[in-house]
Amino acid sequence: MQIETKLPKVGTTIFTVMSQLAVEHKAVNLGQGFPDFEGPQALRDALAAAMNAGRNQYAPMTGLPALREQIARKTEALYGRKINPDTEVTVTSGATEALFAAIAAVVRTGDEVVVLDPCYDSYEPAIELNGGRAVHVPLDPRDFSPDWQRVRDAITPKTRMILVNTPHNPCGSVLSAHDLDTLAEIVRGSDILVLSDEVYEHIAFDGLPHQSVLRHPELAERSFVVSSFGKTYHVTGWKVGYCVAPRALSAEFRKVHQYLTFCTFTPAQVAFAEILEKDPQHYLDLPEFYQAKRDRFRELLAGSRFRLLPVAGAYFQVADYSAISDADDLAFCEWLIKQGGVAAIPLSAFYETPPEGQRLVRFCFAKNDATLEQAAERLRAL
Repeated sequence: MQIETKLPKVGTTIFTVMSQLAVEHKAVNLGQGFPDFEGPQALRDALAAAMNAGRNQYAPMTGLPALREQIARKTEALYGRKINPDTEVTVTSGATEALFAAIAAVVRTGDEVVVLDPCYDSYEPAIELNGGRAVHVPLDPRDFSPDWQRVRDAITPKTRMILVNTPHNPCGSVLSAHDLDTLAEIVRGSDILVLSDEVYEHIAFDGLPHQSVLRHPELAERSFVVSSFGKTYHVTGWKVGYCVAPRALSAEFRKVHQYLTFCTFTPAQVAFAEILEKDPQHYLDLPEFYQAKRDRFRELLAGSRFRLLPVAGAYFQVADYSAISDADDLAFCEWLIKQGGVAAIPLSAFYETPPEGQRLVRFCFAKNDATLEQAAERLRAL
């Protein structure tokens, strides 16, 4: 039988490829972005208690009311935006589902979605599966800030959405309040929507507040904002996220969500509602927690031949390896696993067209100290 693929450019993700190679060669895995430490004990206890109490059947399609209420309270406390938990918050099976549902809800055949390269690898397939076309606009290769004039130049009558990500994966850059003002100017007077991927919202460093789209009233009225409990609570395998959007956009979002996953793992929703209410300090302390890991990893690599780029948010360190090798980044990452004993991700995997001669890889520092020390020892030896 001849199958015509709907995603001709898509193969196995680079994260899976590098993680499998790391296992084969017993390399320290700083590639795939997951912690190697556990989430809060209170959260895990709450999950077990919810299961043992019989909270094991379908949750409401939009999410448990108690969890949506806690999300609304957190949103107002952090970003000053009062939202309706019944009509503007939807709990999803991970942030990736939320991103897909937002795109599927509004992108039609022939529509264009502006994405900023490098960008997370799930964006373009979701756009293409819904008949759209991703229009790739490169970030500044020096500091990975948006070139808003190039964004303006990319907009056409077919532009349906602009997709932004802050703090940024893979680059660790963040949007400023001025960036949000500029984005608002660009979409003002149009029907262009915004999809803001904010899964690392609680991991912003050096005292900088996270500039959520929800802080900007004009943008919030035309935006889907996606967040991740997995990233915030170190439980990526639970796959629980959520989307905040105005009532009309949420209504369309939910039409897709109800036929995509319908609802999300009930005991986890119970547990997250409980910990949000009882321990809001956890997410408030997260910037300091991960900044210490960032600083420690950078300190450990100070004697290496890698040149470390600035990291303003998220838990990834981009490093220039040009002093070590002239190989392209994919070949270098394969060599690094086999010969250096450390797994990284080539930055070219996040681009439509990588800059000529760029020699950058991404390390994940969401690891315990022993893992970071072992990896750094191997990296310093290169």
